[in-house]
Formats: sequence, structure tokens, C-alpha cells
Amino acid sequence: MRNSKSIGDETESRALSKLIAHGYSVSVPFGDNDRYDLVVDDEDGLYRLQCKTAWSNKRNTLRFNIHSQTTKDGDYHEHTYHGSIDAFLVYYPANGQFYWIDAADATEQKMELRFDSEIDHPAINWATEYEFDGTIP
Repeated sequence: MRNSKSIGDETESRALSKLIAHGYSVSVPFGDNDRYDLVVDDEDGLYRLQCKTAWSNKRNTLRFNIHSQTTKDGDYHEHTYHGSIDAFLVYYPANGQFYWIDAADATEQKMELRFDSEIDHPAINWATEYEFDGTIP
């Protein structure tokens, strides 16, 4: 069984490859203590990205964490990324797709993107609206 660190490393390397393939200059912060995984440089400026791996939460829905989890001295800690990053670049292994979610659009703990629904509600975050096609929104 793979641990969460190796899953995250794989997602981060896929994100790095995808961004470089689309012509972006990408920097990787040294060490594992920064709040962001990658820094992307394009003509509009720099973007601090947190890479996340999504999973299937329920039918027609993917989900990913908007927070980090650590244990220090036996105590559990959660930290959100609000104010520390510009966007999430989320990889969903089930379809091989990346999703770009601006930090301002993210919820507090976990976020869901829907592929399909029997209803159309303004609170639904549609996956197609966040698909990363190589262009930074």
C-alpha cells in the first residue's frame, strides 16, 4: 500500500510535467516546509500552487482536501492554505485530468467537484468549469 507522501509526490511530479509541457517556467521550493508545492511564472506574474490528489467521494463526484494534516508531539494539527497560495492544481487519477481551483474559490476543509447531477443548483462546483487545459485562468 502506498503512503500519502508518495501519492502526493507523484501528483506533484505530474503537475510539474504538465506545466512544463505547456511552456511555463516552474520553480520547486527547497524542502518540504513551504505552504506551496510549485511556483509557476507566466506573463501575468507568479502563482503559488498547492498540488492535491483527488479521490472518488460518491457517484459522479471527486473530492480533495483543502487543508494539510500533521502530527507533532502526538498532537493532530490541521492548517488551511488560505492566504498562503494562489491556487490548487488537483489531479484526479481516475480520469487523468487536472483541475485548477483559485484559492478564493476553495472551501474550508474539503471540496467536491461534480461531473453530473440530476439537478442544476448554483452551489454545485462543476468539474468541467475547473478543468486545466494548459491555460492559467
